[in-house]
Amino acid sequence: MLSILKKEIVSYLSSLVAYVTIGVFLLVLGLFLWVFPDSSILEYGYAGLESLFSTAPYLFMFLIPAITMRSLAEERKEGTFELLFTRPLTDWQIVLGKYLASVLLVLFALLPTLVYYFSVSTLGTPQGNIDSGAVIGSYIGLFLLGAAFAAIGLFASSITKNQIIAFTVAVFLCFFFYSGFDSLSQLLSLQDLGLQNLGITEHYQSVSRGVLDTRDLTYFIVVTGIFIWLTLFVIIRQRKKKLFSATMMGSMAALLLVAIIGSLAFTRFDFTTEKRYTLSPISRQIMDGLQQPVKITVYLQGGSLPGGFKRLQGATRDMLNDLQAYSHRKLQFEFVDPLKNLSGDQQNEAIQNLEAKGIEPTNLSVKTDDGVSQKLIFPGALVLANGKEIAVKLLLSRIGLSPDEVLNNSIQNLEYAFSSAIKKATSGGKPEIGFTEGHNELSDLQLNDAMKSLSDGYKVGRVNLTTITIAGLQQVKLLVIPKPDKKFTELEKFKLDQYIMHGGRVLWTIDQVSAELDSLRGHGGEQLAFAKQLNLDDQLFRYGVRINYDLIADMNCSQIPVTTGSLGGQAQIQMLPWLFYPIFIPLSKHPIVKNLDGISSEFASTIDLLDTKDVKKTILLTSSPYNKKMSAPHMLSLQALEQEPNPKDFQGTPKTVGVLLEGKFVSDWRNRPLPEGLTEQVAIQPESVPTKMIVISDGDILKNQVGSDGSPYPLGYDHYTQQTYGNKNLLLNIADYMTDDSGLIALRTKEIKLRLLNRARIRNEKMYWQLVNTVGPLLLVLICAIFQHYIRKRKYAH
Repeated sequence: MLSILKKEIVSYLSSLVAYVTIGVFLLVLGLFLWVFPDSSILEYGYAGLESLFSTAPYLFMFLIPAITMRSLAEERKEGTFELLFTRPLTDWQIVLGKYLASVLLVLFALLPTLVYYFSVSTLGTPQGNIDSGAVIGSYIGLFLLGAAFAAIGLFASSITKNQIIAFTVAVFLCFFFYSGFDSLSQLLSLQDLGLQNLGITEHYQSVSRGVLDTRDLTYFIVVTGIFIWLTLFVIIRQRKKKLFSATMMGSMAALLLVAIIGSLAFTRFDFTTEKRYTLSPISRQIMDGLQQPVKITVYLQGGSLPGGFKRLQGATRDMLNDLQAYSHRKLQFEFVDPLKNLSGDQQNEAIQNLEAKGIEPTNLSVKTDDGVSQKLIFPGALVLANGKEIAVKLLLSRIGLSPDEVLNNSIQNLEYAFSSAIKKATSGGKPEIGFTEGHNELSDLQLNDAMKSLSDGYKVGRVNLTTITIAGLQQVKLLVIPKPDKKFTELEKFKLDQYIMHGGRVLWTIDQVSAELDSLRGHGGEQLAFAKQLNLDDQLFRYGVRINYDLIADMNCSQIPVTTGSLGGQAQIQMLPWLFYPIFIPLSKHPIVKNLDGISSEFASTIDLLDTKDVKKTILLTSSPYNKKMSAPHMLSLQALEQEPNPKDFQGTPKTVGVLLEGKFVSDWRNRPLPEGLTEQVAIQPESVPTKMIVISDGDILKNQVGSDGSPYPLGYDHYTQQTYGNKNLLLNIADYMTDDSGLIALRTKEIKLRLLNRARIRNEKMYWQLVNTVGPLLLVLICAIFQHYIRKRKYAH
């Protein structure tokens, strides 16, 4: 076999055709990857070789048949086939020798592409910022693809004497096995057969990311083995020998056994540095436990997407492939362009339908040959299970971050977003969330979007602490206290306390100071901000926090509309920053607030943390460093808007405004008698089981604005400035964290390193790098050709 291997390699590399073939392959590949803008690595902007591994398979369909077409066809045409069989070689040795020679020649053709790796690594920001592990894994995928194509090409060469026919048949078979099964699976009558699993694309795309799944490895081994077996079958038949010998039957049985074992048991090797394709145990558990089919439709589709959105699209596809791998074929997904082939009115209707389902469009500026055009895309997905639809937001905006950082944060959030949505769509019973009432809390209209947003995954309603029993309260998974304005009775406090002692979770959103912008406007622009009497201080103090009777004035704030005069009888409205409407930028790495946009607030107070045993305190939200604390009572005046705040007066440490408490809490009723009016038989529990609560010193954080016609705006949307803040996502994250003990929300801490190319350097050196990567590999091949010619000349000179 080694003699055949050596003969084939020497014979091929001694011909000019070999170097021309490999040179054309590298030239075309270089043009696609470094010159043509639609597939250029330089235009893509990220330090990776994804374009190489998505483009190379189509060029392999021509390169590898060109390598293999002569291996057996030429032997038969030249009449050297019979001579070959006179040597002490078995049929297996001849076929494997020629096959391994073809594979080594494919590797030889790939070696010059390492120049691309060097270039991307050099152009990275910082230099060397490339995921080498992912590149190694992707090269393994490309090698497996080349090995399968080489086996197909060898089979095509065995069935004919004509090299052109062998080349043509090999190209067709390579193309069919790569893309044909995907096309067949799109036919309406064949959609449910899973034919795409028989094609190479499904398996190559998985491996080419840098993840080696043993099922994909098994697939390539089986496909390669089948075509080598068929090649041997053709040769034996041509020689009129016994077709079904023990060796032939044994090899086919071995392939069948490999296929069975590979389908029953599998493992995955993630070569990427951050193990970004390794699903967490909880995601695998969710997918493994699916009882019914789940269909995911992704609307981030369409041509001319910028590089960043192509990356988000690819990452979404990768994540769904990973989830699908553990779903026992219960998860199916598709990418669709919702506006494709639709007229103007139909497009408007489609947009409205998607918005109603929670899929929001984003307007992009896309470079074209004629300049810049606007393109509407939908960075969202819809999870469908049990007739229930859950929207998934793929793009997470955040104030102050660059577009690349926003997209990277969005990619980091994909596993949590899809796992959470799938769990909500497939779970039977919904956890109950109750909003208290009876203390002039926020109204149903003011909480409209908060309750509506939660209703997708939870049962949401109002809870009256006066009438509900303690047993009834225990059925509520999360209790929200949304800006009470009236004193709590001792009986209500007792019910709250014992609810917590039995493991209940509470979200306190409390205004300690009475101050409202509407009151300011209705009282001549002035109002006295005074302390509320809610009768909750002692209880919160026992649990480990104190909400102070003060207000935070923060230079990082939102704007309010103010009448600054009139012109022609028309009031002149101007947007001015209002220091008492702080915007809290989450800096904590805790999954509740990680990567959230700024949180809008109104008249927030400071929070002090107390030294409480067995209670862990995590600060979630703080003011900016440019703040000033004002103790109540304090006179508020809109006339202060006329004066530019002095930055020297607003320099202090960030003030705590939101905190998570976790652990065992001491009862506020320890060593106290039962409150009056209690009609139930209750034994006071002096210490809680492990539980958690969140305290936020602003009751308006859950309040949506209401339009002049009485219709509610989305939570977090400021209709004056048309700015959307992160309040809704904060509420949804809190609900997930407080009601789910599986730790699913911890997936939000997943981090993926952002790997960018040095754009300034690319602008200055673009032509240089294009020449290096198109001409450089060709020069390497030319050097090899000259060296081979020199060796050959010396060898046969004497």
